[in-house]
Amino acid sequence: VQLQASGGGLVQAGGSLRLSCAASGRTFSRYVVGWFRQAPGKERDFVAGINWSGSSTDYADSVKGRVTISRDNAKNTVYLQMNSLKPEDTAVYYCAARLSSSDVVATHDYEYGYWGQGTQVTVSS
Repeated sequence: VQLQASGGGLVQAGGSLRLSCAASGRTFSRYVVGWFRQAPGKERDFVAGINWSGSSTDYADSVKGRVTISRDNAKNTVYLQMNSLKPEDTAVYYCAARLSSSDVVATHDYEYGYWGQGTQVTVSS
């Protein structure tokens, strides 16, 4: 599967952005998908993840209540709605996909085998 992340940009603190992760491939519904982010000089961190059907999601504590992950398997797309953005949310955001027989959301980047190119999110104070 190939992934294409989009939707990043420059936004003021308190604003919102919706990131999209578009996937190629006919079996996208069998992939667990996660969003990760990496700020300059920092490690890549888990942000949110969603299982095959969208019935189960997981979020990093730092974004809970502000971020919502969803998917539309008919469109082969996963979304990350980010609200109440903070300057510390500034990072490159990556979507990743995991083909697994287990429909469990994975939270570690090494569990994902497919990665998109990343989209920059910059939040100004």
